[in-house]
Amino acid sequence: MPPRSPTSANAVSSGGIISRSRLFDRPYLLLTLAALFWSGNFVLGRAVHGSVPPVGLAFWRWAGATLILLGPAWGHLRRDRAVLAASWPIVLVLAALGVAVFNTLVYIGLQTTGALNAVLMQSTMPVTIVALGFLMFRDGVTALQALGIALSLSGAVAIVAHGNPAALAGLALNRGDLWIALAVVSYSAYSVLLRRRPAVHPLSLLVATFLPGSLMILPFYVWESLSGHPIRLDAPSLLAIAYVAVFPSILAYFCFNRGVELVGANRAGLFFHLMPVFGSIMAVLFLGERFEPFHAAGIALILAGIVLATRRSGSGGIYASDRPN
Repeated sequence: MPPRSPTSANAVSSGGIISRSRLFDRPYLLLTLAALFWSGNFVLGRAVHGSVPPVGLAFWRWAGATLILLGPAWGHLRRDRAVLAASWPIVLVLAALGVAVFNTLVYIGLQTTGALNAVLMQSTMPVTIVALGFLMFRDGVTALQALGIALSLSGAVAIVAHGNPAALAGLALNRGDLWIALAVVSYSAYSVLLRRRPAVHPLSLLVATFLPGSLMILPFYVWESLSGHPIRLDAPSLLAIAYVAVFPSILAYFCFNRGVELVGANRAGLFFHLMPVFGSIMAVLFLGERFEPFHAAGIALILAGIVLATRRSGSGGIYASDRPN
């Protein structure tokens, strides 16, 4: 059975669970939800670094997500097995870049760098996606998209730096920042290469990438545990693993993959800039922090940038350079 065409991919995605809810045809809502689910990942990874070693957190994140998905996805996997088998090279590449490499490097980096540095470096992801899209597929970028990216990036920086440029000057790069930078490149490549995904049900794609991604991490997890860094099995550790298995893994990847399918990687990547927005709102709501003028300015710049960069062309279609294929 030959792989289905990209047109069939849309048919697959619009069938099954996606056709039952208009939510899954609203890319910007899906991408906003992905950013919301991801927003706590960096802070949590830093918070539990003393009790959950980085590779262990990455392994159990994806192993747990795989176990949760196996039941709902089993029927789709049976129907899609021939397509997945025929498309194994790109499936393994997506699993490596988006699952095994990205998250493991993030958690390793958070051992020696702060959440501030990590979030700031992740804010460069939309620019990296555009650059890799050009290098891999000669994707272009319109003037409005470029302006939108610049505006939203400046808003993200304003929030992360608390409106104080001197705070950026005081940031010192260290080894952890290098790991975060490599993670950003890895996930940017995953985002761009999603256009080559096989035409299968979304749940099939999640399991097909989560499972091999977990197996890729497994040898490093065993080595980490045997070298004297086992996971401390207490309530905070288990709750952290449960959170990262469900929200930034299953739900966020489902929403992000569908968003890229509908609008392309360039515009989808812009929504990473919403992460500092959600992080600030959560800090105000749950940690008692004050809502400052720099929050308002940063949020306004990010939203203005997203509106500009996601505007449709005059013909009503999406930008040709950003069209998913």
